[in-house]
Amino acid sequence: MLNGKIALITGGSRGIGKEIALKFAENGATVISGDLIDPDYSHENVSHVKLNVTDRENIKEIANEIKEKYGRLDILVNNAGITRDSLLQRMKEADWDLVIDINLKGVYNVMQGFVSLLLKSKASSVINMASVVGVDGNAGQTNYAATKGGVIAMAKTWAKEFGRKNLRSNAIAPGFIETNMTHVLPEKVVETVLANTPLRKMGDAEDVANAALYLASDMSKFVTGQVLRVDGGLNL
Repeated sequence: MLNGKIALITGGSRGIGKEIALKFAENGATVISGDLIDPDYSHENVSHVKLNVTDRENIKEIANEIKEKYGRLDILVNNAGITRDSLLQRMKEADWDLVIDINLKGVYNVMQGFVSLLLKSKASSVINMASVVGVDGNAGQTNYAATKGGVIAMAKTWAKEFGRKNLRSNAIAPGFIETNMTHVLPEKVVETVLANTPLRKMGDAEDVANAALYLASDMSKFVTGQVLRVDGGLNL
């Protein structure tokens, strides 16, 4: 499905990023996983590089390496992100700045650093990892929701900006997925989420990886500027 494709996934060492990297690799892609965290897995089609989405010089170095080795980039998944949740009146400016810097500006940094390589592909796909809170908002997540709404807006903008050059740009908005981030949620929060989810369960990282595979592959060759919700029907 992705045979011969070159893919870069930020935040690819664990959680959703890890599942996407493995899913792409199992479907024939050559995958570069960029992260500051050491991976806990290996696959013959996955290589790991130290990538800091806030360091534009580091991004430039990785882009040059990919250019020298492959000459192009076919798929970019902007997945790296963090949370620093708090109610607005208690939110520290430092926590606002950090989440904005990584989740929002980091996506801008990476896209700007790799777009020339994406345009060398005959048909490229960019996937921004958003969230349902970027669409619907969520109490206690002003900073996170702002970034996820922002990456949705960027995905739509790039769809218009680069469509004529055969670059597709979409976003995935996961609901509550079982990852390290959701494992620390209070039980009452989980109960409320499940009560509002028609499927009455959390998703898993593979559910998101399957959506990413669709958007990265030719199955979605006429899909761009869209937000694909993977949320079990949350907030219908």
